[in-house]
Amino acid sequence: MKVKNIKIAIKSNEELLKDVQEVFGKLERGEKVKKHEGVCFENLETMRKVLTEERLKILKTVKEEKPLSIYALAKLVHRNLKNVSDDVHCLADIGFVELKKTKEGREKTTPTVNYNKILIEIAV
Repeated sequence: MKVKNIKIAIKSNEELLKDVQEVFGKLERGEKVKKHEGVCFENLETMRKVLTEERLKILKTVKEEKPLSIYALAKLVHRNLKNVSDDVHCLADIGFVELKKTKEGREKTTPTVNYNKILIEIAV
């Protein structure tokens, strides 16, 4: 089985704009562009605000325990349902968690994590 990773980069707006311009240049020239999956943060402080200890615990629990709902996840991490739901939706907004709504009796949202590692890249 191939290990899936998600890449996090710390890049300034200027660096990110330069990367985007580079990709558009390749596309205009008809060159192939390698697909990149990941998330960029402007600085380390912003990344730390998003990837808190509690949110990392949520990612690990979702990956290992495969809860069938956010409610079940809240029970597993011993936290308030609303706070866990807010964290899960934040992680979903940036692409770290995938949410699937199901309606078996009562509607529920099942979180999933489809990668094995988070790789952090910081340019120096």
